[in-house]
Amino acid sequence: MFKNNNLALAVFLAASGMSLSGCGGGGSSSNTDTTNPPPTTSEPTWTAGVFEPSSEFKDQCAVPRTGNDPYNDNQPYPDTAGSEFTEKMWLRSWSDETYLWYDEIEDNDPDNFSSVSAYFDQLKTFEKTDSGAYKDQFHFSRPTDEYFQEAQSGVVSGYGINWAFISNVPPRELRVAYLESDSPAANAGLQRGDTILMVDDVSIDTNTQQGVDILNEALFGPTAGDSHNFVVRSNDGTEKSFTLVAGNITQTPVQNVDTITTGDGTKVGYMQFNSHISIAQPELISAVNKFKTDNIDELVIDLRYNGGGLLALSSQLAYMIAGPANTSDYFYYQVIENDKQPESDPYPFIDIEVDYSTFEGTGNILPDLNLSKVYVLSTDNTCSASEALINGLKGIDTEVVLIGGKTCGKPYGFTPTHNCATTYYTIQLTGVNYKGFGEYSDGLVPTPSPQFDADVKGCELDDDFNHQLGDSDETLLSAALYHIENDSCPVVTQSVTAKQATTSSYAADEAGIALKANTTLYKNNMDLTRPLPAKEGDNE
Repeated sequence: MFKNNNLALAVFLAASGMSLSGCGGGGSSSNTDTTNPPPTTSEPTWTAGVFEPSSEFKDQCAVPRTGNDPYNDNQPYPDTAGSEFTEKMWLRSWSDETYLWYDEIEDNDPDNFSSVSAYFDQLKTFEKTDSGAYKDQFHFSRPTDEYFQEAQSGVVSGYGINWAFISNVPPRELRVAYLESDSPAANAGLQRGDTILMVDDVSIDTNTQQGVDILNEALFGPTAGDSHNFVVRSNDGTEKSFTLVAGNITQTPVQNVDTITTGDGTKVGYMQFNSHISIAQPELISAVNKFKTDNIDELVIDLRYNGGGLLALSSQLAYMIAGPANTSDYFYYQVIENDKQPESDPYPFIDIEVDYSTFEGTGNILPDLNLSKVYVLSTDNTCSASEALINGLKGIDTEVVLIGGKTCGKPYGFTPTHNCATTYYTIQLTGVNYKGFGEYSDGLVPTPSPQFDADVKGCELDDDFNHQLGDSDETLLSAALYHIENDSCPVVTQSVTAKQATTSSYAADEAGIALKANTTLYKNNMDLTRPLPAKEGDNE
């Protein structure tokens, strides 16, 4: 448990300061009037293989911010005058201290890179897995103000469309995966399954750089107020035209909460859970309270497009599924960092609400369903904190039945780190469940007959774009309902040419110019920031 358990740890924030030296030590007096010379400063130098502490370069910025930080209680920005070189040197030392595979980073001269971002891009391993994929595919940065806007409010710029890439190079197939509630796209009448044909008179199959740039900007990079024209084909074959104006979209991470009664009278709770972001907490609590009131027998959580996010929220959901009887005296996740970091205590099952504006626990106990089994709908877009949920529950012998596709395979995480108006994400840790298992870098695999550690009992099926999410006739949900009644997988006829959709723009391996979507806050990422325990005296 979190509130009273020694497993709960505070987040320790390391702050660097200046050390002041006084004259004439020991507090003795002197009649000599000694004037210290003014301090001299010089640009640091790079020496291959020699790393100064990252704290020596922290917040030394080429363009220091002035004024107060609205995301830090209006405290003054910590920035001081520096240079691009000092920013690079901070990245270099910070990566050497915290990167999971720090010994696989090539220590290149920072002056050989034209920008801070170009230097950061190569501060990672370029080793490959046995399957030929790069071991690190999750290394990126973004403006800090964008990070806080999305992290604290769930607000992003766009139309409210979450895309699925069936094919990312010509002939492209880009379809609507789901829509944010009350968004420009939803209000215009777009639906799940709609296929993009043309944007601003540019065919989706263009293979010129100019055409691809237009598509990327209109589809993935609009700012609030931008207007673009779309032609789409609906599932029934009808072509439709829309003019969409981008806005600041508040994400709806929990959708389609419903209780379904099967033919034999079993009550099944269903919810679509899209992202482990902080604003999901009250929505998840509301869903669990509804399921408790409805007295459900089984639970189906649709994680097919949930790319991850806050491990704390994943832990809270695991607790709400399993309840105190099944989680007491167990931990949720054991963090494993590089050999330069001290071993940390395990991550607990969090049983209380968290104030995510401060990352402090409250005294409010979470509701729970006390279930020993849960159904999870998955695709290769099910990543990170979503995979941790599956693995964490399996670690305490909660039965997980996986319906859909193999998950993405990202047993890694990070703590977002801010420096000079940029937030950096680099792989800093991996982890294991209570049973010590955490190696699923090739994904968790649904199968009727599990044989390997990464196998999960279930049914392997393709995503179904011909039905809306939450429709009991949609392939994955229908299969879960069938399995609940029959304890077996349905016989489903699927096209041998069917492709698994992905919400990532990096899925294609065919020749051609690929589209490139912007990276959102928790797309295929896991944030392991720990909440502080509840304060003494908080009400329960």
